[in-house]
Amino acid sequence: MPYRICKSLEIENGHMLSKHPDKCQFPHGHSRKVEFVIEANTLDSNEMVCDFKLIKELIGHWLESYDHALCMNTADPAYADFKARFGDRIIGFENQDPTTELMAKTIFDFTAAVLKNASMQNGTTYPLRENVRLVRVRVWETSSSWAEYEASI
Repeated sequence: MPYRICKSLEIENGHMLSKHPDKCQFPHGHSRKVEFVIEANTLDSNEMVCDFKLIKELIGHWLESYDHALCMNTADPAYADFKARFGDRIIGFENQDPTTELMAKTIFDFTAAVLKNASMQNGTTYPLRENVRLVRVRVWETSSSWAEYEASI
């Protein structure tokens, strides 16, 4: 059984789901918690999977781009106007509604790539071994609802 750690980061994020039949089709926000589950079969020389600080150091700035931003389907008729008015605070999901499920996959894919690249770096403050892997990203939409995406075996 591998060792696992979980690091959570929080953002305030909005989305609108143009395909939704009810209120979620309108712009609305969530206090989101994003959990990163990372594992390794062995511990490093400090008896850790990796340092918790490494996760925020590697993806914190990128995840901040979602903070106080609105995620939208690029096919939504209002997308071009919102993008023109609010620039990088509008995050487009190409012809897809930015559901919490798709946000979890997007964050997973980005984080997995960054971790893979970081494991090839030497001499960093918080080194990352090659056998450390991202297992899952869970994105909380409310205190009682979440979606997650996990690595395929």
